[in-house]
Amino acid sequence: MGFKMGIVGLPNVGKSTLFNALTQTATAEAANYPFCTIEPNVGEVGVPDPRLDRLASIAKSAEIIPTRLTFVDIAGLVRGASTGEGLGNKFLAHIREVDAIAYVLRCFDDDDVTHVDGRIDPLADAETVETELMLADLESLERRRLPLEKKANSGDKQAKAQLALIDKALGALRDGKPARSAEIHKEETREWQLLQLLTAKPVLYVCNVDEASAATGNAYSDHVAKRAADDGAASVIISAKIEAELAGLDADERGEFLSELGLDEPGLNRLIAAGYQLLRLITFFTAGPKETRAWTLRDGTKAPRAAGVIHTDFEKGFIRSETISYDDYVALGGEQGCKDAGKMRLEGKDYIVRDGDVLHFRFAN
Repeated sequence: MGFKMGIVGLPNVGKSTLFNALTQTATAEAANYPFCTIEPNVGEVGVPDPRLDRLASIAKSAEIIPTRLTFVDIAGLVRGASTGEGLGNKFLAHIREVDAIAYVLRCFDDDDVTHVDGRIDPLADAETVETELMLADLESLERRRLPLEKKANSGDKQAKAQLALIDKALGALRDGKPARSAEIHKEETREWQLLQLLTAKPVLYVCNVDEASAATGNAYSDHVAKRAADDGAASVIISAKIEAELAGLDADERGEFLSELGLDEPGLNRLIAAGYQLLRLITFFTAGPKETRAWTLRDGTKAPRAAGVIHTDFEKGFIRSETISYDDYVALGGEQGCKDAGKMRLEGKDYIVRDGDVLHFRFAN
């Protein structure tokens, strides 16, 4: 599994340009007018990870398979979207399907690109987007609450539990705060997720800057970074224009172009890294002559669940995992070297997988 990130923002902030560049496709029409994206566009990219090539070289793998990140480009929201303005609820529904939301914010001046509100203010843009999502959540919860309350009053225990969570979310929303600010206990997590609240999803602020500001940011992105820090969120600086140019270059040309701009890596890499950190994701690997492959997990996941990411039968029949750390695998020249040095560990059902683990699962049919 990888993860799915929704790209959300006001019209003309560079969402579709960014989507095209990141997925290296032309499936999202980038145009200087609102609502050029009529249906959500979905694109997948391989998650860059230099560890894959190193492992594959040692294992002499015939194929390298990275884990995947799915981007969903969702048409621009405007004030009133929660009540159907613009293209409204049609797009709000698509946001419910993603793991995290990237708020793409315009952090550049350009008189040739119209802003829907006639001014450049990324924090106000973020407020507009978040307000519409909050209003949509509020309307959804208030609609669901009454029939649930009737069930709860009749003694339905599950309804009582759901009602308690809905009231927690409504309390936050009525105070002008997103649902993710509500205090949810660990044992309530699954039921909370089933509410499918837009503002319960983690948010990443993406500052779309001009080319000259790609390395250091600018006053606009500085304001966004402060807002993100105050909210306990994350922010990343990226230039959609630069990413679009990179998409048309080969590997050598990309390196030279990035160097000229004072950048160490493409914005895609920074965006993915921020997304992984936001969602507390880690990567484990499988390596052998046939293929070396990366797999994505939530941090804190136990070995049987990790096995289930590869195949459900692996989780059901899990016996143990043969476990090697990435550093040991590289330092000792692969699986046999680790076995000889006693660096391969046999881990059971309670083992919590670590980032970089190279795993081989044993399971019963």
